[in-house]
This record gives sequence, C-alpha cells and structure tokens, in this order.
Amino acid sequence: MTRVKLEETTIDELVQRFAEIGVAQDQALLYERRAEFRQLFRQMNDIDSELRRRGNDARAALLPLYRHPNMQVRLKAAVKTLAVAPDLARQVIGAVYGSGCLPQSLDAGMTLRNLESGVFKPD
Repeated sequence: MTRVKLEETTIDELVQRFAEIGVAQDQALLYERRAEFRQLFRQMNDIDSELRRRGNDARAALLPLYRHPNMQVRLKAAVKTLAVAPDLARQVIGAVYGSGCLPQSLDAGMTLRNLESGVFKPD
C-alpha cells in the first residue's frame, strides 16, 4: 500500500491490514525470510504512522488485536499502542514474554527491558 492509499483507507481496514502483516511477519520469521520480514516491517510502520497521524482514537483501534490468535500480531499491536494504553499493553507484552514462545518472547523481553531502562519511550 502506498502512502496515498493509506490516507484513503478506513481505520478498520488499516487494523485488518496490520493484523495480516503481523501474521505474514510470523511466517517470515518462522522460515527465516529476512528480506520479506524487512518489507513487512516497513509496511507495518507505514500503517502505524497513518494511525498516529489520525490521532489516539485511531491508534486505540489496534487494542482489539490484543486478543488476536497470532502472538506476533498481539505483540506488535501492544508495542504500537504503549502510549495510548500503557498498562494494558505492558500486560500483553509481559504475557508474550512469559509464554516462552520464540522469537516473540525474546522480542517482548527486550521491549520490557528497554522500557524499564528508558532506552525505549513510547510516543
């Protein structure tokens, strides 16, 4: 999706696409398809940027993804919403960390560590 298309997309469509990208990221991680993951990472960041542009209510539209069946989707939704729902997002990230499921639990652990040390500050 290009920037122009994202601007024309509804919030619900952006959230749906965010989830689809998260599932695809999970598969790319599983099969070590790094180039594909990088492309998906950029696409997810573009969606996050568009939601941010639309304000906190738009960003909060990712909160239902905390219950998504895919752990990568849950983790990324929680990380992207730390500024709008910090306590709930940290709970989700903590649950992913506690699951021990790789590689998401490692990512979650680093996120928590960086939050606690101040290296990562949600905005």
